[in-house]
Amino acid sequence: MARDPVWLPSHGEQVSQPGGDVVWRVKVIRMTERELIVEAPGAFGETIILRPGLDLIGAMTIGQNRWMFHTRTLTDRPMLPARSGAPGYLALAMPTNVERCTRRHFYRISTAKLNLPDVKCWSLLDPSSVVAAEAANRVRLNEAMDRRMRIDSASDAVATNTEAAAGSILLPDVGPSFSGKLVNIRGGGLGIRVEPEEVAAAQHRPFVWMLVDLAPALPAPLALTVRAVHTHLDSTQSLYMGLSFDFAFNPDHRQFIVEQFQNYMDKLQARRPTAHAG
Repeated sequence: MARDPVWLPSHGEQVSQPGGDVVWRVKVIRMTERELIVEAPGAFGETIILRPGLDLIGAMTIGQNRWMFHTRTLTDRPMLPARSGAPGYLALAMPTNVERCTRRHFYRISTAKLNLPDVKCWSLLDPSSVVAAEAANRVRLNEAMDRRMRIDSASDAVATNTEAAAGSILLPDVGPSFSGKLVNIRGGGLGIRVEPEEVAAAQHRPFVWMLVDLAPALPAPLALTVRAVHTHLDSTQSLYMGLSFDFAFNPDHRQFIVEQFQNYMDKLQARRPTAHAG
């Protein structure tokens, strides 16, 4: 059995825009014939609340093989957030069937396709230089959200992509850049997948400054500082990077990032229908 499933709000094949899904990596607590109990999802030490009856896609990795399935949060088992050091949990419906992903289509099966957010990263030469760059990104994002609300409060205009944004923002003291996909989030960090042609640039320094494209919910990419904790090459020579959040050089940026990820999750859930059966 895989140690950790990954799951996220499911948009299936109807999503045409990139960056529509966020994946959380969580541990399995227990299983019954009806339920799959997993730890509560979280980021930055905060529990991410999911509403009952929300359609999800789950995945488990066993060796070199990834298996995906459809599930949902159960309406008769409310989510229990983590509190006072006690772990929270989430009850999911046991899937009726699972399907193996091919190596070429890492996050796709016949009935679902995951649209993972793009990330643009730079090796960070001087971590203390992120303060001005992250403050500028916060101002840019707030202004973009205010502008969108004035134009059409119901509109989810597509955000500027990470490549375009990289040429028009204030950067900290950085080295080579590389691109990737945001493949999972955990309470203290996240994971990205870097394609083989970008791997050389991704292995220079432990600190990384990155832009995450959370379009269409957020109208501009989100900037944050992370630190490489572990890396490994998979069978396709793509690089997986496990990264921890780092706010040591700009503590004030933490709450802003927490709010944006929660805002993003709220918008994802608002787009999904709610199941009425438990």
